[in-house]
Amino acid sequence: MKFVTGSSEKLTTYQQIAEGGQSNPVTVHGAVHSLRDMGGLVFLTLRLARGAVQCVCPPEILPEGLCEECAVALSGTAREEPRAPGGYEIAVEILTILSRPAAPMPVALGKGRLKLNLDTELALRPAALRHLRERAVFKVQEGLVRAFRDYLTGQDFTEVHSPKIVHAGAEGGSNIFKLDYFGKKAYLAQSPQFYKQTMVGVFERVFEVGPVFRAEKHATPRHLNEYTGLDFEMGYIHSFYDVIEMETGYLRRAMELLSKEYAGELELLGIELPSADKIPCLRFDDAKRLAAEKYGYQIRDPYDLEPEEEARIGQYAKEEFGSDFVFVTHYPSKKRPFYAMDDPEDPKYTLSFDLLFRGMEVTTGGQRLHDYAQQVAKMEDRGMDPAEFESYLMIHKHGMPPHGGLGIGLERLTMKLCGLDNVRYASLFPRDRSRLEP
Repeated sequence: MKFVTGSSEKLTTYQQIAEGGQSNPVTVHGAVHSLRDMGGLVFLTLRLARGAVQCVCPPEILPEGLCEECAVALSGTAREEPRAPGGYEIAVEILTILSRPAAPMPVALGKGRLKLNLDTELALRPAALRHLRERAVFKVQEGLVRAFRDYLTGQDFTEVHSPKIVHAGAEGGSNIFKLDYFGKKAYLAQSPQFYKQTMVGVFERVFEVGPVFRAEKHATPRHLNEYTGLDFEMGYIHSFYDVIEMETGYLRRAMELLSKEYAGELELLGIELPSADKIPCLRFDDAKRLAAEKYGYQIRDPYDLEPEEEARIGQYAKEEFGSDFVFVTHYPSKKRPFYAMDDPEDPKYTLSFDLLFRGMEVTTGGQRLHDYAQQVAKMEDRGMDPAEFESYLMIHKHGMPPHGGLGIGLERLTMKLCGLDNVRYASLFPRDRSRLEP
């Protein structure tokens, strides 16, 4: 008979190795990241759960068949070594192979960069993610999600989990994946919009981290057909600027957390963290005009921002205000969803916004309609049948406070923060028009 109590072995981290002093006995496990036989000594880079450490091994202690990507356990003495990456190394005394690979790696993990084209890297993703730079991207991404949860929980938000199989699209249009749901029509959720609004009536402030699906036939460096949304919705707001202030608070927390707890990844990736202390807000029409005037081009679409315009507005914010971020507010009603509240002072525009980060839209948000009659009227004005949204309209019918919220594209935020040139590099296993595996 055996009883378990929830105790488990704690990992020996690189930080513990470094903090142990000049002569620190350690026992660690990891993967052989690289292996160099220098004659009298063998230099082994051990890839830990986080980070990597140089290990110096006498040849006579090494078991036969040791190679890259062997899983090993080793014991020795950690010591300062200025010439080693990170300034520390382990003088190995005992090394045991736990498992051996059946085939050599298809990519060279020991090099500073993979230098593969995008399609090749994505096809080899399970192996390529072991590269130190590649996995560092997703540690940074982890920090962004941690900060989102920590900050909003501290602001009295409740985390919720909404369904991803739905009976109607939240955004409308044709960019929605259709499903056969036991003989009924169903769809993959374009966003948790209806459900997070519903939960405002329950908890007042809610957030969610979850997948979002868009059946967009794009093949651009900024689009994915499945991405991760960081969404929140908050009630009893005075204006949509309350939502903007909340996102700014999150961004400040995220940059603080990354600087304190992810310094190794930031250094490895060469990331310069942006300041979120003071973010400018520009009206949509003003932002378009100011950028066009400064950079000498004609405005082609008066109702939306083209990617090139986003880049120019981002450049304008950097040059004029010294900010990598800029909120663009009051988007035209024509280009916003049916639940967006129109500006009472000019109904052609909405009380909504996008956040541009280094020239790319990473957030869309705004104030929502909370009045039942107004919401039904706007649906009918757009040729929509309110009867198809009966369960959603239930919240309006039975009373809702003024509320608003936003959705952040995690992969886009990661992409721009890490200086990547394609959003697929910021997705573990990206889904686009042609990719269903790995």
